[in-house]
Amino acid sequence: MSVQSSSGSLEGPPSWSQLSTSPTPGSAAAARSLLNHTPPSGRPREGAMDELHSLDPRRQELLEARFTGVASGSTGSTGSCSVGAKASTNNESSNHSFGSLGSLSDKESETPEKKQSESSRGRKRKAENQNESSQGKSIGGRGHKISDYFEYQGGNGSSPVRGIPPAIRSPQNSHSHSTASSSVRPNSPSPTALAFGDHPIVQPKQLSFKIIQTDLTMLKLAALESNKIQDLEKKEGRIDDLLRANCDLRRQIDEQQKLLEKYKERLNKCISMSKKLLIEKSTQEKLSSREKSMQDRLRLGHFTTVRHGASFTEQWTDGFAFQNLVKQQEWVNQQREDIERQRKLLAKRKPPTANNSQAPSTNSEPKQRKNKAVNGAENDPFVRPNLPQLLTLAEYHEQEEIFKLRLGHLKKEEAEIQAELERLERVRNLHIRELKRINNEDNSQFKDHPTLNERYLLLHLLGRGGFSEVYKAFDLYEQRYAAVKIHQLNKSWRDEKKENYHKHACREYRIHKELDHPRIVKLYDYFSLDTDTFCTVLEYCEGNDLDFYLKQHKLMSEKEARSIVMQIVNALRYLNEIKPPIIHYDLKPGNILLVDGTACGEIKITDFGLSKIMDDDSYGVDGMDLTSQGAGTYWYLPPECFVVGKEPPKISNKVDVWSVGVIFFQCLYGRKPFGHNQSQQDILQENTILKATEVQFPVKPVVSSEAKAFIRRCLAYRKEDRFDVHQLANDPYLLPHMRRSNSSGNLHMAGLTASPTPPSSSIITY
Repeated sequence: MSVQSSSGSLEGPPSWSQLSTSPTPGSAAAARSLLNHTPPSGRPREGAMDELHSLDPRRQELLEARFTGVASGSTGSTGSCSVGAKASTNNESSNHSFGSLGSLSDKESETPEKKQSESSRGRKRKAENQNESSQGKSIGGRGHKISDYFEYQGGNGSSPVRGIPPAIRSPQNSHSHSTASSSVRPNSPSPTALAFGDHPIVQPKQLSFKIIQTDLTMLKLAALESNKIQDLEKKEGRIDDLLRANCDLRRQIDEQQKLLEKYKERLNKCISMSKKLLIEKSTQEKLSSREKSMQDRLRLGHFTTVRHGASFTEQWTDGFAFQNLVKQQEWVNQQREDIERQRKLLAKRKPPTANNSQAPSTNSEPKQRKNKAVNGAENDPFVRPNLPQLLTLAEYHEQEEIFKLRLGHLKKEEAEIQAELERLERVRNLHIRELKRINNEDNSQFKDHPTLNERYLLLHLLGRGGFSEVYKAFDLYEQRYAAVKIHQLNKSWRDEKKENYHKHACREYRIHKELDHPRIVKLYDYFSLDTDTFCTVLEYCEGNDLDFYLKQHKLMSEKEARSIVMQIVNALRYLNEIKPPIIHYDLKPGNILLVDGTACGEIKITDFGLSKIMDDDSYGVDGMDLTSQGAGTYWYLPPECFVVGKEPPKISNKVDVWSVGVIFFQCLYGRKPFGHNQSQQDILQENTILKATEVQFPVKPVVSSEAKAFIRRCLAYRKEDRFDVHQLANDPYLLPHMRRSNSSGNLHMAGLTASPTPPSSSIITY
């Protein structure tokens, strides 16, 4: 019998050795041709079966054993495929049977059949057997050899057929498999590998099994099973509880989220309403301030533009209130002049006294002769007036008393006019300040109540400096008033100058944001609007600064001034206790805010633009270098800041001590101790501060000797003799209990050494 294939023909039946060794092209083609004749139903056609029956009975038995083994393996495996279903199209998709796995696991198992001679393996088999073998391999997939299914009887080997029930394994199949396995060499490739062509299958590692005896009983197994079931029930119950709790939490989260959205919406409505009300209030205040300003223009005065050559200047014109006071003052002066003239006439009619009555009698004769000669001239054309009639002494004193009363009344009226004039001057200062503020506000780009940084609602302008504007604002997040300082750079500046200004402002912000003291204005925020505009948000104080108060009231009592100085020194001590210490360098009345607008309340220090940081790198024993010489307010700077040399001058916290002494002197006497009526340019040119070696105290008003001594300690010319901030904070004049003890001791000593007449230096005549 010959099988025709695409690669050639095979004459005679092939031997078993040919099937078990490496496949030949002819045998592979014969197997494929036999498989190709297999119908889709999985059963071979009748012609193919006739060809199988014509084989040698021994070989037929081997082939039948192989097919029956594959069938039994396919029924025991859930993942196996039916025989010949897809063998012609995909040989690798059906390698799932237990029988096919045996060809890989039993290569190295030692069985009696493997000890046979090599002559039994040299038998040739026909191509049909090889075709059927390859077909069984393709159906079974990557499985074991057929002999594995028959080793269960002998008890040798580890075949996966042991997992198949005994009813499936028949004695006939076992006998056939044992016979077939005797002709397979241990190290030779299995015949099923021929179905995959020339590529051998990778052999898996051999698994070793160890049989042990357990002490578990059925009761223990049942108990374990019941415990496991109970644990599972508990876990399932716990899972159900957690799921219910999770659902409840999700429901609560959804409710809270809805509630949060509702509150957010309500908050946004409240913020919108607050903005609306604040804008309405600010608009009404602006209207009322402008109406009041227009009324005060007529009463107090206004600015008028006057032309001087080719330029125009603004000139102040007083209102009718000042004009009326001027008229009243002129009337008082005229009345005084009339009274003085009448008093002179009254002095001529004064009657002679007892001493004066004897003197005229002795000299009466020459006078009478002279009078007769004069009166006897009949040809005199001029009529001489009669001499005033002399008054009696009572009449003279009566007229004299009337004139004195009238002069006293005029003096009182003049004092009232002067007081009213001073009051109007203070009101006029406010009026001028308000006029300038309104003018600056009308010319500002932030006049229409914008909201900066989506947070700060600008209400109205507070003041304007060189390159900045300060607005009263409302913080919509924190619900509080704040002062927003808007820094606007000049667009015509060079980029370098803009960068320096911005660095200066950032430096002030870095210094100020770290400060936290009740006597220092807090810095809340810092943000930029554009490349040329940035803002700083400060604590808002309702009152004015100390400079405005002194312009209005000129001076204050010693107790009020001492209270202000105590608060300033307390803030300076805080600045020198932090690390690194800070020198304010620009202490002046304009940078001291009165919270309540009065001298008897709290104060706060602001404006740290010129502050100096005394870090370890720049601060030495003698102080730190003054790199910004020429900056600051000259009236309040010490002499060492004006020294010009090859090296910059050294400064320390004693700069602020000098400023405290100047401020205290100005509060007590209403004037500056050095360069009062001079400008900064004059002070610099005339070296006014460099010549201020000693402070001179005015006679009025009267100030205690302790206050004068305190001022002298602050205004010591040499900085080595001047107190520093820590010494100033411990000065007896600023400590209440020390002052009381010192004052009581001074009074006691004064009582012991009292003299009947006080020294002439203590008597002041006015």
